[in-house]
Amino acid sequence: MKRISTISGLMLLLFFFTTAALAQNVTLKGKVTDAATGESLIGVSVGIKGTANGVQTDVNGAYSISVPSNATLTFSYIGYTSQFVPVNGQTTLNVLLKGEANELKTVVVVGYGTQRKRDVTGSVASVNGDQLSKQPVQTPTQALQGKVAGVQVLSSGQPNSAPILRIRGTGSVLAGANPLYVVDGVLTDDIRNINNADIVSLDVLKDASAAIYGVRGANGVVIITTKKGKSGPAVVSYDANVGFREIASQIQLANRQQYVDYLSVASPTKIASDDKSPLTIPGTTNWADAISRKGFYTNHNVSIAGGGDKSTYFISANYYDENGVIKTNNFQRFSLRANNDVKISDKLRFSDQLSLTRGAEQGVDIGAIYGNVYRAAPIIPSIINGKYGNTSAWSNVGNPLLQLDKSNRFTLNNRVQGNVALDYNPVKWLTFHSAFNLDARFNNQKNYSYQFEADGNTFTVGGGNQRQTNSSLFVQNDNSYQYQWDNTVTFDRTYDKHHFTVLGGVVTEKARSNFINGTRIDVPANQDQWFLDLGNPDLNASNNNNGSLFTRQSYIGRINYDYASKYLLSASIRRDGSSKFSEKYATFYTIGAGWAISEESFVKGGIFDNLKLRASYGELGNDNIDPSLFIVTGLPYQPYYFNNGTLANGTIIQDIKNTNLKWETTKQLDIGLDFGFLNNRLSGEFDYYDKKVSDALTYVTLPGILGDPDNRFITNAASYRNRGVEFGLRWRDNINDHLSYNIGANISYNKNTITGLNGGQALNAGGANGQTITRTDNGQPIASYYVLNAIGVFQNAAELNGAPTNTYEANHVGGLRYQDVNGDNKIDANDRIYAGSYQPKYFGGFNFGINYYAFDISADFYGNWGNKIYNGKKNSRGTANDNIEAAYADARFTTARPSSTDPDVISQSTPPSTYFIESGAFLRLNNLTLGYTLPKALLTRVGIAKFRMFLTSQNLFTAKRYSGSSPELFNTDILSAGIDATNYPVTRTFAFGVNVQF
Repeated sequence: MKRISTISGLMLLLFFFTTAALAQNVTLKGKVTDAATGESLIGVSVGIKGTANGVQTDVNGAYSISVPSNATLTFSYIGYTSQFVPVNGQTTLNVLLKGEANELKTVVVVGYGTQRKRDVTGSVASVNGDQLSKQPVQTPTQALQGKVAGVQVLSSGQPNSAPILRIRGTGSVLAGANPLYVVDGVLTDDIRNINNADIVSLDVLKDASAAIYGVRGANGVVIITTKKGKSGPAVVSYDANVGFREIASQIQLANRQQYVDYLSVASPTKIASDDKSPLTIPGTTNWADAISRKGFYTNHNVSIAGGGDKSTYFISANYYDENGVIKTNNFQRFSLRANNDVKISDKLRFSDQLSLTRGAEQGVDIGAIYGNVYRAAPIIPSIINGKYGNTSAWSNVGNPLLQLDKSNRFTLNNRVQGNVALDYNPVKWLTFHSAFNLDARFNNQKNYSYQFEADGNTFTVGGGNQRQTNSSLFVQNDNSYQYQWDNTVTFDRTYDKHHFTVLGGVVTEKARSNFINGTRIDVPANQDQWFLDLGNPDLNASNNNNGSLFTRQSYIGRINYDYASKYLLSASIRRDGSSKFSEKYATFYTIGAGWAISEESFVKGGIFDNLKLRASYGELGNDNIDPSLFIVTGLPYQPYYFNNGTLANGTIIQDIKNTNLKWETTKQLDIGLDFGFLNNRLSGEFDYYDKKVSDALTYVTLPGILGDPDNRFITNAASYRNRGVEFGLRWRDNINDHLSYNIGANISYNKNTITGLNGGQALNAGGANGQTITRTDNGQPIASYYVLNAIGVFQNAAELNGAPTNTYEANHVGGLRYQDVNGDNKIDANDRIYAGSYQPKYFGGFNFGINYYAFDISADFYGNWGNKIYNGKKNSRGTANDNIEAAYADARFTTARPSSTDPDVISQSTPPSTYFIESGAFLRLNNLTLGYTLPKALLTRVGIAKFRMFLTSQNLFTAKRYSGSSPELFNTDILSAGIDATNYPVTRTFAFGVNVQF
């Protein structure tokens, strides 16, 4: 027995020493690179399996770690497949990481939390920040164009303009149709302060999954997450691009001869009556060219990121400077960002994100400028002998160049945005989160109009009104802030095959804004001393002050459940209280379910790498209205005569209001299918949605006897519906270690219908000459064109006989013919028809990218079809002396060249008709980029980790059918969105840039 114990002891001692020898630590070094490109990967997490110990690769992709000789290392990096590699006593270990074709593990932000993409039951689209930053645009939403199914983006060529987003159609008319933006937890309606290079991801919540935002989420939610630091050595990055923008397609107006020929019919007495006619001066003035230029822009961004075991940091600075393509139009922006994380203890973490932005804009009144560009006579020089040509003396519009030069519209914007947060984990599966979010703005605006006289100009025949006898100054200060305090608790735990994530919380919001402004006359023209006090208070002086205040109090809850990663269930509820309505509280909810079919035994191992069926339904709200819209206000102390004939003071109602206003409600059903084949090289999704809006705000006409100033008031009396399908498809593959490529496409179909409108009281919107052009009515899309049906041109006197009487303008040979729809033998408003709308039936994008050795090339296409545009420029006739479009000048009816489509003259009385309606379909090469990354061997010698240079272009070409300059119209007024009147020109960009990392 003793012998057995001795042998056992010797064996145990031998085992101990053997184990200790095997477990002896060794210093392991190596390098981690991209398997496809050979590029060093910075910040790869290198850990010891089964422990919390680890390091990160440096700027050269290198690492060094002390490990047991029998350990297993883990190599993980976002966007790459993780690897587990045994050490086996090695001292050098180089690893090649492959890009992760399977996107199911990607984390998406869904509001007050994150989820793996494979667990999401709603329709959520994600775009990587790298896809946004490579495009030469100011805002991330401009770069989003064509990349996400169901999301329509309309952008302007004007610097510092906020793009218009429509997610799954237009869902409101008076309460706003733009989505909610959430930047690092801060809720906002404006993201022009965000630097694209700072974005790590952009997630779009398209369906009812946005209901966690309750009364703010009816139009969808765009969530932006900015970069944070990582543990490891400091990484310095510099990204820059410089280039110029030009007008992509300039409208061609009539030249001198075309204009004179047109006047001989439209205004024959004009030429004969002017004995000092400018017709004697040769040449043509292209007014569009006279006020435009090529605009240079530059964009510089520098950042530093790093940290240690206890804290990480990310700091960036950006300078953006752009000259608009319209003369005198400029914009500069400087921004700073600091994102920090501090691990106070194993259970407590502090984080903050702070953004400071200062913007200076030299603006232009584009409506007034382009309104005159289209109408100004081409026979008047813009400048002659150092003097401005007096267009007002000839054609009754101001000289557009003079308008620009004699006006100074300067705005200074300052903005602070950010949050501070604490996260406490008493146990691993429980998180208490408290965050205070702030968005504060401080703006100053000065509009100065210089004094100038008519006698300093040529062509003063008939006097002319091209003068400004007094200078004027308008000054306005705007201050606003909005804060939000989130307090949530999250329970996240797995029991066998059951995984639960439960969220509950309270959200408090408050917003206040105010402005004060004033106007003075005869302020001296000294830009450094533009103060109201220097003006004359006795001449048309004015002062004004106003503002708003609203609060929200919300209670939120959400549960996500999955069983064996096969069966998914999610539900959320939000109780919202808002001071914007007399009925303070409402409840919003959503429920979703998913089935990961590819995880079933009868499918697993087959052709599907991923196959998931999902469905969601929910109710959301929209309270984006004036906070005082339901509050009745009056004008006190108004004199009234009573029955006894005495004069006494009384009070009148300033505006009749509905004191029972409530939020608009959106109910949305979504059914989707996600799929992936061939190792997920081919993946995509299909969605069907049905979005119904009820209790939408609209105008109702009131009897004049009630005394309302405009005889209408706003109430919840409309309903809309958007139904559609979305389809996205992506393919990406690595041919070998040096060649990889990707292709993607998406297409969306949407049908917008007004299903109920205040008892049939349609909403009308106009354009040129105050004429009604669009009508929002039952059974039609919002803002449908409501016009006469032009059916040709009168060719001879015989066709005039028996033609219906035209109540707008007399019938004549060469004039437009219209359909007598109601058969009463006269053409009037009762003959109008619905003729389409600006809302496209189909829209989508196509993109591809190729990486070959050190070269990369990518292209993005975007387009839509099934929509119409109303050519309001063509219909803008202020006087008979106004200019016309060159294409119309060549096509219009003349006795020598009869036309069956284009009339001889378009006058002020020519009514809106299908003649002015054209196809809005187009396909645009939105972005084309060619890049080259310098070899590592060359860069190592100078201490640079990465150096990429690239050439890029934005809006390189557009295939279109519309005769105007661009089929993409930027009009924030929903009811007149498709009327092309005075839009800022769409631009084309050419740029060169670099991405450098140290």
